[in-house]
Amino acid sequence: MSEDLAEDMLLEFLNAVETGVAAARQRYREKKGLCDSDEACWQPNRIKWEQTQGKSGPYERSVDTDSLDYKALLNDLVAHQGKLTRDGYFYWLFQNGSTIGRKKRN
Repeated sequence: MSEDLAEDMLLEFLNAVETGVAAARQRYREKKGLCDSDEACWQPNRIKWEQTQGKSGPYERSVDTDSLDYKALLNDLVAHQGKLTRDGYFYWLFQNGSTIGRKKRN
């Protein structure tokens, strides 16, 4: 086997290991509720949402101030000028600064 081939195979192996380690770290952070400063650290399914009707149709809203996920989402919304889209949902912050709305994107 040539040195170039052995080196290429070693690099391929190391790339695969690095990808696997990164995926395992991400799953661990998600499971523990940890996050990096550049990634969303909130889980919408852990926030209490209330169904309601607006002029543009049905949507959900939350004022679940006791939830850490709610607080993290609120911070994320503030960092994104009060609006963001994630996992097929559009989230927005109401003018009162504490109510969060969400609606499924089409």
